[in-house]
Amino acid sequence: MSNAAAHPLPALPPTPEARRAALLEVLKTKGLLELPEPVTLSSGAQSRFFLDGKAALSLGGDLALACQCMADLAAARGIEFDAVGGLTLGADQFAHGVAIVANKEWFVVRKQPKGRGTDRYVEGATLKGKRVLLVDDVITTGGSSLVAKERIDAEGGIVVLASTLAARSDEPATTFADANVEFAPVFTYVDLGIPAVGTE
Repeated sequence: MSNAAAHPLPALPPTPEARRAALLEVLKTKGLLELPEPVTLSSGAQSRFFLDGKAALSLGGDLALACQCMADLAAARGIEFDAVGGLTLGADQFAHGVAIVANKEWFVVRKQPKGRGTDRYVEGATLKGKRVLLVDDVITTGGSSLVAKERIDAEGGIVVLASTLAARSDEPATTFADANVEFAPVFTYVDLGIPAVGTE
């Protein structure tokens, strides 16, 4: 028999500030690594500091906390959205999780169309005319999110806010400003206590 009922999700901290503090502790203890030698990031830059957001949030309660913090961030800015998603693989867990905690629609953007069936780039919610929260996990430049935005635009969606678990440099702020997209990361490298990528 399943033992799942014996391990319910823990209650989240009661305020956005307390949730954010709890999430930062999770990321620092479960996902932040200081390595002896630099590694290459998805942006192509190198760093000795690596934030593994997927490993940090592999426990359901920690992922629920992160997704609620993303929803809190949008609410604090007074931004309403109808659907949440972004480019697979970085956005998938947040697309699904934020949709659950905020009771919104979710979608994911494929890197390539699947080549069969409907042959779509965007799977999940139909985006035409809908306000979109664009999400990702850990970003350095924001380039992957802009790829997703192009696909969202093509589907008729309207990106009202771009967010990420953590921004590893100041470049994403410029990237999104140039694209006329409001950007608000849950955390930055300053919060994590690490140098910005490219400044080590």
